[in-house]
Amino acid sequence: MIAAAPSAASRLAGPGADGQRGLPLRWALPVALAGGLALAAAFPPAGIWPLAVVGPALLTVALAGRSLRGSFLAGLVFGVAFFFLMLSWVLNVAWYAWAGLAGGSAVILAVLAIGQRLLLRLPGWPVAVAGWWVVTEALRDRWPWGGFPWGRLAMSQADAPTAGWAAVGGAPLLTFLVALAGGTLAWLILACLGRLRGAGAGDRGAVDAGPPPASRRARWPRWPQWPRSAWWPRWLAGPALATVAAAGLAAAGAALPVDPVAGSPTAVAAAVQGDVPHARDLPQLLNDSAVTQNHAQATEKLAAQVRSGQRQKPAIVIWPENSTNLDPFSYPAVYEEVAAAVNAIGRPVLVGEVLNSPQRNAGQLWLPDRGPTAIYVKRQLVPFGEVIPDRGLLSHITSLPSLQPVNFTPGHRTVIFTTGKVRLGDVICYEIGFDGLVRSDVAAGANLLAVQTNDATFEVDGQTGETLQQLAMARIRAIESDRAVVVASTIGVSAIVAPSGQLIAHSGTWQQAVLEARIPLISHRTLADAVGAWPEGIIVALTAAALVPAVLRGRKSLRSR
Repeated sequence: MIAAAPSAASRLAGPGADGQRGLPLRWALPVALAGGLALAAAFPPAGIWPLAVVGPALLTVALAGRSLRGSFLAGLVFGVAFFFLMLSWVLNVAWYAWAGLAGGSAVILAVLAIGQRLLLRLPGWPVAVAGWWVVTEALRDRWPWGGFPWGRLAMSQADAPTAGWAAVGGAPLLTFLVALAGGTLAWLILACLGRLRGAGAGDRGAVDAGPPPASRRARWPRWPQWPRSAWWPRWLAGPALATVAAAGLAAAGAALPVDPVAGSPTAVAAAVQGDVPHARDLPQLLNDSAVTQNHAQATEKLAAQVRSGQRQKPAIVIWPENSTNLDPFSYPAVYEEVAAAVNAIGRPVLVGEVLNSPQRNAGQLWLPDRGPTAIYVKRQLVPFGEVIPDRGLLSHITSLPSLQPVNFTPGHRTVIFTTGKVRLGDVICYEIGFDGLVRSDVAAGANLLAVQTNDATFEVDGQTGETLQQLAMARIRAIESDRAVVVASTIGVSAIVAPSGQLIAHSGTWQQAVLEARIPLISHRTLADAVGAWPEGIIVALTAAALVPAVLRGRKSLRSR
């Protein structure tokens, strides 16, 4: 017999709350593990973007019905599977760097998973779960030590139809919609599991499957014997329709109107990938003179091709981060080598430099027959890379501070490089992951964006995880701001990205390459850039407010027990 279907309110009252049971812990942990692995595979190099919905859904399924300690454990298993796999390229720096970064990120997610478990007590909890992902990413983007923005759901969607939402509400809105699809999918999975469990045990409201078997192993789950007329039972309609609606809403990003670029001025931009010595030994890998020489030679080859008519003359040329690791103002030979390459091409060149007194990571615009002019200094420094937090304490524990004896000095302002029609905004390396930094360039009037990066340290053995994950971020930024983006890397992947996020040109890794393309110079601001951080702030505030009734519901449930 099929009992009357429960009301929509009761179906959404919260999985595993108030006497309902979730998966046994011995099953929940493998589900959390599968969720973390699935989410890692959503990011490059695998790049299976639909798994960005599946991974969060499996985490929610694992958290349903858990105690707070069990929630922490499930979150930890999920976080370890996700971060250790996605950040495996950090192994090229040091095993302890990989363990510390991935392990610390996993612990943060595990603690926050307790918050998601509390939100599962609320009516309409899939929406709250989507907000939880935005809150989690907002925290990790800022803390600790300035944050680490890798692994945001939005940044897995560069090839997905969902990506268009980035131009409406930025990366936070895109994350929210992807997570909402995951939350409704979790609702559907939990509804099916609950029905199966109820059918196997003969619970009220389930299909009557006869007396439960004697074996504990066989007691749950047991496939219910639905009659043909119940193939689409009413209890399934709500979760199924919600899942389809949320997925459709996210995918509607592909149908959002795109501002036409017809009539916009255009310019030819070039990215020089000079390549560096391919060696396991970092001093050899970052051989200062060889790196600068490679980029100068590649630029001179480009100049020769322009003179012969094989290539168009670029309006601007972009060299990568650390294209000169010796301060050209301290080493006359380096200065002369860079100046000669700039004079040969006869166009402005943005050079990635390491400057001394104080030590800074900078991009500086060099002009033909004039030399270095305006300079941008990297604002968001890499913790334990360019700056060592708690240096005094760590020096007693590890030799890590000796790898970077002097902290870099951060910049504090946006710089727009203006040359002809081009107004270039620059971010360096992992600054591309920070919403506010990219947005500040657009707000200052940039009609073209550049990402200068040095991926040699992370791709020593030929892995492409770090560089492809960073490129995916650049593609989302292009959509978010409706700007072309030029990515210049020392060893690749370098790329020229259209405002639509599509790749116009790209290189391989560990090779010398020069990319060149005519790109639109767009000056209008998207809705995402106009509203700025408001979507993230509103979602975070509403989710934090939702935690209050969630906690009260939990206390009431405990008292009733």
